[in-house]
Amino acid sequence: MMAVIQYILYLAILVLLAVPLGAYIKKIMNGEKTFLSKILTPCENLVYRIMRVDKEEQMTWKKYTVSVLIFSGIGLVFLFLLQLLQGALPGNPQNLPGVKWDLAFNTSASFVTNTNWQAYSGESTLSYLTQALGLTVQNFVSAATGIAVLFALIEGG
Repeated sequence: MMAVIQYILYLAILVLLAVPLGAYIKKIMNGEKTFLSKILTPCENLVYRIMRVDKEEQMTWKKYTVSVLIFSGIGLVFLFLLQLLQGALPGNPQNLPGVKWDLAFNTSASFVTNTNWQAYSGESTLSYLTQALGLTVQNFVSAATGIAVLFALIEGG
């Protein structure tokens, strides 16, 4: 009975949050100000300045494709190397060795493509550092990349 109540409560919260989250995403997509604009706009402008990006310039589909591939490629290489080298890195109190190259590549490719397929038991194969800095970051970045590509497709359509 408790499980049913939890499911109903979870579904109710999801439905209640869908409306304000959808309105927030709509404002972001249309370039309108939101309640977070005062905090995030200066941070965004700083990143643009550091990266030497003109925020008024529109990207062509070719530039956008190359950017997404480079960004995803960097994530793939970073996660791949993190797994291979975990035996020599801190955050490994169990002294787990580096992951074999084929498993490391498979895991990296799956997280970068947001399929997150894992052919191992994480706690007995990956160090805390690899799980926290590698998999957790890729879980977020992969989904964020997918949303950015969706926004670009909607914008171009």
